[in-house]
Amino acid sequence: MHRRPSHKHHGGLWEFPGGKVESGENPRNALVREIQEELGIALEIDTLTPVAFAEESPNEGLRPIVIMLYKSLWSGPMPQALEGGEVAWLTPEEVTQLAKPPLDVELASRMLEKA
Repeated sequence: MHRRPSHKHHGGLWEFPGGKVESGENPRNALVREIQEELGIALEIDTLTPVAFAEESPNEGLRPIVIMLYKSLWSGPMPQALEGGEVAWLTPEEVTQLAKPPLDVELASRMLEKA
């Protein structure tokens, strides 16, 4: 889990690492890129397995926000919080106890159901 820097939106809350899909990317490619940028680790796209998703109803005139949770095999150096904040490895039960943004609360609940 990644704790967002206090000066950012949802500052101080814990979230699953990741980010936005850029033009021309699919969600898996975006996740591999974002994890490299945020944590300094390289994921193999073939090891990504979908776990859950959460969706926020759109505000008028805005597109809905959809976040997807994947699991992956990984080995290598320990992740670093390269964009600020803090990183922690936690059990699914521990993740549910953290203060999180609403969509991450939903993802954590769905992850625990599948654990």
